[in-house]
Amino acid sequence: MSLLNFTAAVYSSCRPVPPQTHRPPDEHNVKNFTASGFTNVWILTLSNALAASIMALMILVGSLVGSDLAPAAEWATLPLALTICGTAIGIVPATRVMQRIGRKAGLWAFMGLGLLACAIASVALEQRSFSLFCLAAVMLGATNSAFQQVRFAAMESVSVESAPDAASVVMLGGIVAAFIGPELAVVGAQMTAVNYQGSFWLGALSILCGAALLAAFKPTEMKSTVKQVVPNSLRTIFAGRGFLLAVAAGAVSYVVMSFVMTGTPISMHHTYGHSLVDTKWVIQSHIAAMFLPSLLAPLLFRWLGIRGLMLAGMACYGATIAIGYFDISVSGFWLQLVLLGVGWNFLFVSGTALLPTTHSESDRFKAQAINDSTIFSLQALASLSAGWALNLISWQQMLLLCLIPIGLMFLALIGDALKAARD
Repeated sequence: MSLLNFTAAVYSSCRPVPPQTHRPPDEHNVKNFTASGFTNVWILTLSNALAASIMALMILVGSLVGSDLAPAAEWATLPLALTICGTAIGIVPATRVMQRIGRKAGLWAFMGLGLLACAIASVALEQRSFSLFCLAAVMLGATNSAFQQVRFAAMESVSVESAPDAASVVMLGGIVAAFIGPELAVVGAQMTAVNYQGSFWLGALSILCGAALLAAFKPTEMKSTVKQVVPNSLRTIFAGRGFLLAVAAGAVSYVVMSFVMTGTPISMHHTYGHSLVDTKWVIQSHIAAMFLPSLLAPLLFRWLGIRGLMLAGMACYGATIAIGYFDISVSGFWLQLVLLGVGWNFLFVSGTALLPTTHSESDRFKAQAINDSTIFSLQALASLSAGWALNLISWQQMLLLCLIPIGLMFLALIGDALKAARD
């Protein structure tokens, strides 16, 4: 599934979509902005929920397979880290492919890549090849980069006024994917003599079902009227009020979430002996907790403001560490992972909402590139580091390490407040 997909959807529901990014309806195109437009949205939502479930499957299974195949225990989380890297690498190619051949054909192309990745993962498990499984992980990450474009296809199918609603519907599809993926992982775990091979077979079937649903999608041609303006220098962008805070919020949200989430399946299932079913339920609840608070995002922004929501996210992260440190039962893991998901949502959504206010319109692509590259790079590093940490220190000590990025985020908030006072 796409973790950035629904975040942009939430942000869209809190901020109007710029009119210049949408083509105004004309007599030949009106039907796309009425009932048939939302038919497109629901088709995209259901298709993406099925196809993107492979990512939720990978979140549960990736580190478990890694711990079994990796040459050393510290490399157990490498497949998940490579999945994140694959997403980062695939963003630009996915965008360009869809610009060249269209949303529908582009999504089909990347779904095909996902099917190939599932096949390679299946062979890797049978041959017990860690390197081959890592290749499949990178390919699944690249597939995920295309799923992030679904929100744009949905918003293009309706009028400007209805774009936030379309984006919110796509977000709801992410919740469905969060439950389908882990279910497929558990159902297929013992389907064959090779552990988890059946999970990837079912994942491939889910992608195929998503591709079949996509056949009913009728894309709308769009043309941009954005005026080309020379962007400012990096120094100017970094000097913008709130820019570093926005990047810090996104980076810290992902670093803490990925570090804890990546280590959870191994800690629960291998270290503390909880069942795979219990581990699946905890991961499902965590991913759902990442999505559900977004339904209240407009109210939360009005009540707390952007920086208040950041503080609320940090408070949730603090509670996650406290509960996880003292309680290693299934209920303890469940509560800390739910709070982890809510904290991620508050921090990342608030950082996403703040980012566009920190720079000029001409700098938006450069600013977004800096923001996304920072987040993806640090997320991959955190995911990989979780494997090393689990091998060297205890689960409780891992949680305490999360206080470092949380402390840095708190300092960023203080620095932003001091800068605002001086201005």
